[in-house]
Amino acid sequence: MKIHHIALRTTRRRALERFYGELLGLRTMRKTKRSTWLDAGGTVLMIERRARGEPAVPRGSLELVAFGVSEREHVKLRKKISVEAETEFTSYFRDPDGRRVALSHFRFRRDVR
Repeated sequence: MKIHHIALRTTRRRALERFYGELLGLRTMRKTKRSTWLDAGGTVLMIERRARGEPAVPRGSLELVAFGVSEREHVKLRKKISVEAETEFTSYFRDPDGRRVALSHFRFRRDVR
């Protein structure tokens, strides 16, 4: 099983398109009146219009979307962002909606049971 897509709901669609597309470098795959689809390494990241009355991202939430990058990409991208916290392998920051985002070059061992 793998992640098919992730949908981020927002009232600031253009700001999120710039953040994920221009800043992080995700390629636009499709654009409609309601959503923009970005390629996140084979998983689709959908930026969708939030409905009236739908709650915003809770301030200070620790839920996150983490992107796997090479160590070289990590060094390059972290110069473009305002880092909120870090570990040896991962940098944490916020998107324009306040959603927690991470860049990580940690490699999971696939043979762990």
